[in-house]
Amino acid sequence: MNVIARRKARARKYFVLIVAAGVTGAIMFIPPIPQDPGYHLFADSRTFLSVPNFWNVASNVPFVLVGLAGLLFMQKGNRHGFSNALRPAYVVFFAGVLLTGFGSAWYHLAPDNRTLVWDRLPMTLAFMGLFTIVIGEHISERAARKLLLALLAAGAASVLYWAVSETRGGGDLRPYVLVQFLPLILIPLILFMYRSQFDRTAFIWWVVVAYATSKLFEHYDHGIFGLGGIVSGHSLKHLVAALAPLILLYGFSTRCPVAHRASASSEVHRAEIV
Repeated sequence: MNVIARRKARARKYFVLIVAAGVTGAIMFIPPIPQDPGYHLFADSRTFLSVPNFWNVASNVPFVLVGLAGLLFMQKGNRHGFSNALRPAYVVFFAGVLLTGFGSAWYHLAPDNRTLVWDRLPMTLAFMGLFTIVIGEHISERAARKLLLALLAAGAASVLYWAVSETRGGGDLRPYVLVQFLPLILIPLILFMYRSQFDRTAFIWWVVVAYATSKLFEHYDHGIFGLGGIVSGHSLKHLVAALAPLILLYGFSTRCPVAHRASASSEVHRAEIV
């Protein structure tokens, strides 16, 4: 790597760090954010088969199925679509998706701050797992491996900090907001600035779109349910959010390392010459 290339690499690294520090500072300098009690008042509270809030509970099934599929695929599927060095991060991500299905279903059976902890904890596993994967595939596998445990600890700590702060009468969601939304800012930035070790990355953009769309459905929970009382925005949020790991799984299954693709192309070229 020549001097100019090293300077460009250093500039990219510092830019990402500055953005991360800026977003962190902006969030932590705003006043504490308590949990809105109205958050637990979902539009669709219908009971079916003796299950309260049935559709908000049942719509978590896709998380369980996709999480299981991801873990199984890692054992038997296209090994070229995964980096062996980042295997722990892939496992954490799909395990987080799987556990999100159970945790969110448990929360929606009896929505309150106590059960919400078990909804949010596994989600931080998925967030941090995906963030680590992107760092490892685009910037540095070594750095990603070192960051994984720290990021997981930060995610869990953000939820526990919020839960404890609520019991003390001064709830503060700022660390959890940071854990949830900082990766959504940094992941597109990393995709723009760094090349992946794999030949396909477009599907990651669709993951970001799916998650952003799910947050819109969540915001308009009551409005969507009011259109006809058929399905609520929050139930749709679960279904659309579950598309994100499904898109990732599809992307992982159809890609190859750039070096592998180049080698395969070279073999085909040599065969044509012969």
